[in-house]
Amino acid sequence: MLSDLGPEMTAERDFAQTANVMLSALMHSTGAREGVLFVFIEKPAMLNSITTQGFALIPDPSVIPLLPRHVHALTSMQGAVLLAQSSYDTFLSANGNVAPELFRCVTPLKVAGKLVGAVALGRREADALYDEEGLQYLDLLCHYVALAVQNHALTQTLAQRVSDNLRLMASLHGFYDNTLEAFANAIDVKHVNIHGHSLRVGLFGKPTVLDAEEFREMADHTTVGHQIVTGVQFPWPFVPEVVRWHHERADGSGYPDGLLNEEIPMPARIVGLADTFDAMTSPRPYRERISLAATLSEIVRNTPQRFDPSTVQALLLQLRRDAVGSNRSPFLEGAAGQLAPTDIDHLAANLQHKTSNGRLYLT
Repeated sequence: MLSDLGPEMTAERDFAQTANVMLSALMHSTGAREGVLFVFIEKPAMLNSITTQGFALIPDPSVIPLLPRHVHALTSMQGAVLLAQSSYDTFLSANGNVAPELFRCVTPLKVAGKLVGAVALGRREADALYDEEGLQYLDLLCHYVALAVQNHALTQTLAQRVSDNLRLMASLHGFYDNTLEAFANAIDVKHVNIHGHSLRVGLFGKPTVLDAEEFREMADHTTVGHQIVTGVQFPWPFVPEVVRWHHERADGSGYPDGLLNEEIPMPARIVGLADTFDAMTSPRPYRERISLAATLSEIVRNTPQRFDPSTVQALLLQLRRDAVGSNRSPFLEGAAGQLAPTDIDHLAANLQHKTSNGRLYLT
């Protein structure tokens, strides 16, 4: 039987056909007229049928979920075990779509001590009992069947990984295509809407306050940027919304859409505060760098009317950590030294007073 089974197991054909031949050999060696060949799936733990023979009514596939104690019992088995009413629950769960009581014998399929599947046999011809000699034949054949099942599982895993990698590559190619389209869109936008703008206005280098027309053109960067990035599938949510709305303010004084309070997504509020903070603490052609103390005071003064209180609180927290040296990676290189922790605490207390409308709470 081993001599006949070897070429069948190594034949280049669909594994379902090979599994059917292997199950036939196992049933023939024991005189069984009903049998199921299972593969073990580790997460979540279950036995999933590859092929069945002889059973009049049995689902395809047959699935038997396994608890850790079932997995342990099957893995610990040294060979075929005859099942009785008192032992079904030791090896098999009754929570699947097939009743364990259909089986008279179960044999684990193991490779190097690791469970890879199982063979469950039902009734024998003329309802005869399984004998010791037949169970020995079953154990011998199951050693080779286990190797075939494991090789199939490894092949399936490899195929799944290749498929996952191909899908990842496809998504990357899609991202590249979207990015190229965004660049093309940017070129079109520049050509149609703001071609020659830098030559006409010299916008960001102007040493004086912008007039109304200049400010309007400058403010267009939010809508133009939104138009550019909308077609790109970013791994992170809200990127186009952040580009469009990072100049919106809680009181509706921002642009381009005049959003109010909760209408502004939290990511846009965070980036809006970061943009304001960086702009104020950086030099501009029309003014010197604003000090850290003056910047924070101005931000707190405009909270919650313009800035989100929780976002401002988070900014103060990071700067205080810088001031006391508890940040592993400094939030600002050298800038926090301009403020003492007590100064930041005073700003935080002022912020709390403003956002609570001056209410006092007694504890």
